[in-house]
Amino acid sequence: MKKLRIIFMGTPEFAVPSLQMLVENKFDVVAVITALDKPKGRGQKMLHSPVKTYALEHNIDVLQPPNLKAKIFLASLKKYKADLQVVVAFRMLPEVVWDMPSIGTFNLHASLLPQYRGAAPINWVIINGEKETGVTTFFIRHEIDTGNIIFQEKEVISLEDTAGTLYERLKEKGASLVLKTVTAIVEGNYPQIPQDIAQPINEAPKIFKETCEIDWNQPGEKIVDFVRGLSPYPTAWTNINGKVFKILMVKATELQDEMLKIGKWKSDQKRYLHFKSYDGLVAIQKLKAPGKKAMDIAEFLRGNKL
Repeated sequence: MKKLRIIFMGTPEFAVPSLQMLVENKFDVVAVITALDKPKGRGQKMLHSPVKTYALEHNIDVLQPPNLKAKIFLASLKKYKADLQVVVAFRMLPEVVWDMPSIGTFNLHASLLPQYRGAAPINWVIINGEKETGVTTFFIRHEIDTGNIIFQEKEVISLEDTAGTLYERLKEKGASLVLKTVTAIVEGNYPQIPQDIAQPINEAPKIFKETCEIDWNQPGEKIVDFVRGLSPYPTAWTNINGKVFKILMVKATELQDEMLKIGKWKSDQKRYLHFKSYDGLVAIQKLKAPGKKAMDIAEFLRGNKL
């Protein structure tokens, strides 16, 4: 079995188990490519990405190019003579980078491609009320998330799932799939299945703060899925008395209030806060007020009157 030289590309916590899986299974990870260090906190201390932290702890070379097309970076990358590049939660690569290894570059994507191509698949599958998702490994080609599929694994989405809980499961399932994929490539026995781009495609575009505002004109169950899909990050929000409140958990109720207009709220100031949706009342169960920690609604109302 040939010892492949592998370069790993990734930045956030989601990518760390995949890198760890390769290292612990004795694959030859010769370098890691990750994002630049970023200032954080009051002291603006420069912090490493989670992937860089792991790489340094295991004496793996780290490259942090500001520009993936820069000649000095490309020259450094070429010196590693990688056979394969593995990408997990990293930015879009130029062809000169993904086409450099002799075998190619594969990416781990947190959906069942061709469904939910884009930057935020974990959020969008819950927002759209899907009952199933998964992880996919595929070879990178010109159009984003469209290359030949290598392997896929499915994952059931429960009604209690949030983006956070699903993220944790797909992080581990994805790491196992990366190991399976690299092992198959080393053995020279792996599929390359063209994506069926003719079927209807749900996209998963990047999510911005302004698109996280709750639309109370939606049915209650759609609002529940919207909040779940954005919890705990980037978080749905709504205005209460002119202030932005982050909404972390809601429940559609069977209650009705014909006197209340859609988007308006009522509360007993002790136990409940209800918003009027398109088809009934939605109970706020957990929220975060400006400058305060996240709290269950009863805890919040004990110390704060609306």
